[in-house]
Amino acid sequence: MTVKLRAHHLLCMLTYVGKGYSPAFTTNYDKVIARLVVGEDILIKEGPDDICEPLLATTEPHCLRDSVVERDTEAMHGVADLLGRPLQVGDTINLEAVRVGKFRDAFAKGQTRRACIGCEWFELCSAISKADYQGTKLTFE
Repeated sequence: MTVKLRAHHLLCMLTYVGKGYSPAFTTNYDKVIARLVVGEDILIKEGPDDICEPLLATTEPHCLRDSVVERDTEAMHGVADLLGRPLQVGDTINLEAVRVGKFRDAFAKGQTRRACIGCEWFELCSAISKADYQGTKLTFE
């Protein structure tokens, strides 16, 4: 199977420690992370993805806002720079410890944080990156 992610979630997953919008959201996010840890590929998609799923049943889900689409665009550029190749909707990528390490290094240095401007989780993610990603769920052993 393939995990479907919108581009800015490629950054969010780096600092995910089990906090989220609701218990249903975090339970679902935990399941998505578990799929990534065992090696499922990521399919880049436009709009709501596997992580957004529990929010779609709410009134006016934030994942449909223009600001989130702008976050996806910024994240797509930042991740493409890290990969050293263009990245677009429909592409697949895989994760392994080395790639996640590279993504986290760039995130901690602010190289991919343009997508995070204005996000309500910005401070939490900043603190997690400054703490060397302690307690994050996306780990490879």
